[in-house]
Amino acid sequence: MEYNFELPHLPKRSKKPRKEGVTMVMDKGLSLRQAEDFLENGKIYTDFLKLGFGSSIITNNLQEKINLYHKHGLRVYFGGTLFEAFIARNKFEDYLRLLDKFGLETAEVSDGSIEMAHDKKLEYINKLSSSRYVLSEVGSKEEGIIIHPNKWIKLMNSELEAGSSNVIAEARESGNVGIFHRNGAAHVVLINKIIAKVPVEKIIWETPQKSQQVYFIKLFGANVNLGNISPDDIIPLETLRLGLRADTFFTVLPEPVQ
Repeated sequence: MEYNFELPHLPKRSKKPRKEGVTMVMDKGLSLRQAEDFLENGKIYTDFLKLGFGSSIITNNLQEKINLYHKHGLRVYFGGTLFEAFIARNKFEDYLRLLDKFGLETAEVSDGSIEMAHDKKLEYINKLSSSRYVLSEVGSKEEGIIIHPNKWIKLMNSELEAGSSNVIAEARESGNVGIFHRNGAAHVVLINKIIAKVPVEKIIWETPQKSQQVYFIKLFGANVNLGNISPDDIIPLETLRLGLRADTFFTVLPEPVQ
């Protein structure tokens, strides 16, 4: 990447189109003008743009905004909750037509709000992946629901095998379920077991809170895949990746000479 001036000992960031170090931003209902403002500084650091939960159905100028994001090279997709809303109504074919209508080549498959047989979820992934880039989300949105680490691993690997290009580790936009405890702290045992069995470059970790972003950057380095980032946090996140905030300042500097 090109910066405004040189500074030694910055980590080498992956370049677009990225396979590692991707950032997924959540648009929860930005206006067209707000989207334009976000893109001015944020487009170079953003890979995926999620139109959060079911917000797409009530957002003004939806097609224009999708076209704008596509114009600037972002992969745009509807949030998984909208997918589930169609599935709960037995409207999968209508969902496919909706993706075509808005020209979306990326899709998310999730089951965090509804009960779905996993074989059926794999079927949806397989069908969508024949013509689209698929992200699938693992983990429940319900607070207090515990999924055994072995099940996380099995679900993630089977979804990758079914056609998902990336699996998303659930945390919601609040960051207090799934891979995180109620207080937002990382579920360290779960995370360590997942990364021992699932390719890290295939996982996008939902990290809406700064402390969570710091945790994964310190664990995996600047080129870790992070998601559910607020548009306002895209530049602050990039400075965390580069060690240009106090939280990660010393992670990129060489050891001092004794």
